[in-house]
Amino acid sequence: MFRSGSLEDPQLAAALRTLELTVRRRLDGVLHGDHLGLIPGPGSEPGDAREYQPGDDVRQMDWSVTARTTHPHVRQSVADRELETWLVVDLSASLDFGTTGCEKRDLVVAAAAAVTHLTSGGGNRIGAVIANGETIVRVPARGGRVHTQSLLRRIATTPHATDGVRGDLAGAIDSLRRPQRRRGMAVVISDFLGPLDWERPMRAIAARHDLLAVEVLDPRDLELPDVGDIVLHDPESGRTREFTTTPQLRADFARAAADHRADVERVLRQCSAPRMTLRTDGDWIADVVRFVSRRRHSIGSGA
Repeated sequence: MFRSGSLEDPQLAAALRTLELTVRRRLDGVLHGDHLGLIPGPGSEPGDAREYQPGDDVRQMDWSVTARTTHPHVRQSVADRELETWLVVDLSASLDFGTTGCEKRDLVVAAAAAVTHLTSGGGNRIGAVIANGETIVRVPARGGRVHTQSLLRRIATTPHATDGVRGDLAGAIDSLRRPQRRRGMAVVISDFLGPLDWERPMRAIAARHDLLAVEVLDPRDLELPDVGDIVLHDPESGRTREFTTTPQLRADFARAAADHRADVERVLRQCSAPRMTLRTDGDWIADVVRFVSRRRHSIGSGA
């Protein structure tokens, strides 16, 4: 879908225009009207009141409406009109991989495009921290279509990391703490593979900002195919090993992958960060629509 190259590459520009049209057409066709906040929090703008339902956050009680109607009411939240969103974009070597329709790196760009579309407009600003393990690049938060197009080009043209260089997701997340910003939204886009050394900086960011985690996966991240002898290369360690994919090895791999995802989910849940999963063998735009629709439904119903 995308490839590293010049910011002025005509093929890249055409691919990004097609991506923008796809996002706008399919998201706007489903998500009509004002978007409820993806992650409503203390910095969100108050919306309409509705009757209290079991499970609602009592901190959102609207006492004036409750007193007037004699029935408990809570105040819903809609997205802040001047929201500052920061993307933490993980482009380490493990993202340069894909066994189906595209590479995980392509889905990272697609996810960034979807988030920029859902959070742009109305004076909102968006910036990014882009990390490939060797470098961390910061794109200042600004508004406007020209800026978002430039930001997506910057993500799409980030150089691939040198073989043997490990990613630094923890460092990328931690860089959002300096300088300190007003409360906003942070979106972390990664496959979240490897050690959970990003847990502490993620918790620190969650204490100040609303969080969304976008998990980008390939089927081979979760299970090994039954192909007999296979040579596997880890680009982040530079190691290459040959295996025979026995039933026991495949079962052990699937179990380890499931355990790791459970650990990731536990940390994200403790950080109150919803997780949106995009897969290289799926319809990513449909997954985005389903995620946002579920968020709108759960926020509206008080679930």
